[in-house]
Amino acid sequence: NFFSYWFSDKIVLRMYRAHEVSADQAPEIYQIVQTLAQRAGLPMPRIFVIPKDAPNAFATGMSPARSSIGVTRGLLESLNREELQGVIGHEMGHIVNWDIRYATAVGVIVGLIALVSDGALRSLRYSGRSRSSSSGKAGAGAVVILLFLLLFAALAPLFARLVQMAVSRQREFLADATSVRLTRHPEGLISALERLALNAKPFEGANSATQHMFIVNPFRNFSEKASALFATHPPLSLRMRRLRNLGVE
Repeated sequence: NFFSYWFSDKIVLRMYRAHEVSADQAPEIYQIVQTLAQRAGLPMPRIFVIPKDAPNAFATGMSPARSSIGVTRGLLESLNREELQGVIGHEMGHIVNWDIRYATAVGVIVGLIALVSDGALRSLRYSGRSRSSSSGKAGAGAVVILLFLLLFAALAPLFARLVQMAVSRQREFLADATSVRLTRHPEGLISALERLALNAKPFEGANSATQHMFIVNPFRNFSEKASALFATHPPLSLRMRRLRNLGVE
């Protein structure tokens, strides 16, 4: 878990075979990232392109000083400059708000809970082998402990995952608002979200452990009728409605 926490950005970028691009290789996106970083008062993030046709993007890194923004090839090919600026502003918002470290920390906590849960299951198996030697009050106490461990092992990972998803949903709203503050043009992000909803494609090789990092879920788009408990992202229609209601200073 310590290794995953400290090297999370490198792990995610390698997982999706992302390759870094320079100003000469991708001048348009480089200029957009550079401009928004200056407006946010942040160091220039590294820019990576993911060789996938599904339009999507994410930000990662342990701090603004060592942050990275990853965009898919499909995103670069399907969005115009204003839409791309809105998406980059959203990912820059995650960096401004330190969501990149926050999301990693939540993921590590979920991993730790899973480890403890696994330990509880191992204790159950060990206790089951030695239960035959227990009797009387000692045996009754062992049964109570076994039931507690069973409930913890079954429910703790589920509740931890629900907390992770709830945190992710709220940070998406904040990143959207930060994008508007940085770009001063909410219509760019609104149009980008509309296009992402219409042009959704299967994201081959997507990992459920990193689905909360993307601007839209790589597996599915959640509708307002979907169960909010198990959604990693707010519904796109709700995000666009909130963006339309935002005033730009």
